[in-house]
Amino acid sequence: MQSIFYDRARDVNHAIELAREPGAKFIGGGTNLLDLYKSGIEKPVRLVDVSRLALSRIEALPDGGLRIGAMATNTAVATSPLVRQRYRVLSEALLNGATTQLRNMATVGGNLLQRTRCYYFTDPAFSHCNKRDPGSGCDALDGHQRIHAILGASEHCIATHPSDMAVALAALDAVVLLQGPDGERQVPLVDFHRLPEDHPEIDTVIRPGELITAVELPPMPFARNSHYLKVRDRASYAFALVSVAAAVDLEHGSIRDVRIALGGVAHKPWRAAEAETLLRGQAVSSELLARAGEAAVNGARPYPGNAFKVQLAQRAVVRALQTVIRKSGGQP
Repeated sequence: MQSIFYDRARDVNHAIELAREPGAKFIGGGTNLLDLYKSGIEKPVRLVDVSRLALSRIEALPDGGLRIGAMATNTAVATSPLVRQRYRVLSEALLNGATTQLRNMATVGGNLLQRTRCYYFTDPAFSHCNKRDPGSGCDALDGHQRIHAILGASEHCIATHPSDMAVALAALDAVVLLQGPDGERQVPLVDFHRLPEDHPEIDTVIRPGELITAVELPPMPFARNSHYLKVRDRASYAFALVSVAAAVDLEHGSIRDVRIALGGVAHKPWRAAEAETLLRGQAVSSELLARAGEAAVNGARPYPGNAFKVQLAQRAVVRALQTVIRKSGGQP
């Protein structure tokens, strides 16, 4: 039996010091890490408990933005009046993400660090998984591909990122605050998660010993006009086949500014920058929204088992935009 050590961190600096040991892992709510540990996917030698650190505050910033502590639970964020009023899409994404029981345990920092839910990664019976065992191959390439990526994948991995929260944060220009042995740094959420390329075993740009301390949202008044659309096989908290986080700044029937991010389509939350550029400054029309849907999946490389996702994503983008525009009093 493999030995495992447990330590409860007194403060952030203590947590970072404990995590210097190779194989150490931070644990907050444990809703993902413990599952992977029990199945033998994750094999930490030391668990550093950060759940009691004073990092759970949700507070307004002087510039009109918002800081969310890494230990804030998903429930606390989803129900926060500040989040619901200023960044509605984030609340909707979290409420669509998991059951109340899981939301009560799961933390913001842990949510960002979720590992993929690819069948071939989470089941040790499948021996070929480059994410679990680099260089072994990818059983998904010739397997059941329904939930897998159509954007940004590589021949080494076609898994998708499972988080709903992270998709909303990508659309909101969020920034991840990190503290580690080399000090503090900030990473834009859109750059925090990696595409698989030649190293699918590396999910994020986080460095050894670094701890997520908070997420900051910039002031974005039009994020009040936002929506999270999640398309899934069943309504009971399944992972997204395709999801869309959209926020629109509408003025006199024209789109002054817009944010769009997709989930369920790539190894990371996918910011639809091309679609945003196409929409800015344009008068709203059904034709324009359809073109934006096409632009959002430009460059898609589907497999036989998930080719349906291309059209599904296009339609989801259109529907999410329509929902926001109609709520804002615009057409169509």
